[in-house]
Amino acid sequence: MTKIRTAARRFIPLVLLGTLFSLSPPSLGAYLVTYKEQYFRLYHLHYIQYPDDTMENIYWLEQALKADFANPLYAMALIENQTQWEKYRYLFMMHINLKMIEQYLFLGNKWNKRNAYFYNAPWKDENLESLETAEKCFRTALYYWKDAAEWAAKSRDRRFRFINLTRIQYWEDEALRIENKVLNYEKTITRELERLQKVREQFQGMEKTY
Repeated sequence: MTKIRTAARRFIPLVLLGTLFSLSPPSLGAYLVTYKEQYFRLYHLHYIQYPDDTMENIYWLEQALKADFANPLYAMALIENQTQWEKYRYLFMMHINLKMIEQYLFLGNKWNKRNAYFYNAPWKDENLESLETAEKCFRTALYYWKDAAEWAAKSRDRRFRFINLTRIQYWEDEALRIENKVLNYEKTITRELERLQKVREQFQGMEKTY
């Protein structure tokens, strides 16, 4: 489960994929980035989320998914026994996948078209291409949701009923919200895909002149 779903990669637009792997990590001096926790700390939100910012975040999050966990001594929560350590790993993986979803939704919305205005008819092909890119981003996010939900379910196992990792309480809350279906990205993404398809059909029915 710690590996990124191979199927998800097929949905990443080639132009985005090329940008992603062309990114080179900035010079970090003597700071050697090796573990999940280190990569995750390089992820950050931007006041204005430009596509390049989103791609940078996706890069760091992908590295976090693939890397090993640091020693429990350096975890982002207080770990005192193996049961806490197990739950921590489940919550960490859930949270990283949720962040991947958010980033792909940010990216998809940069290309998504909420409406098909009649005066956009001369750029029908460009708009359809943009919608295709948005759809690929949304479907990639959907794959990460499957992983996030599975990790959340593992973290809510009965064995962890009386274990609460307070330093990552927000992650604990996310897992509970997923269990209670308050947080359901599948529903959100499916709704976006349905609306996207309606806009696509409107563009497809247009003549290129007005």
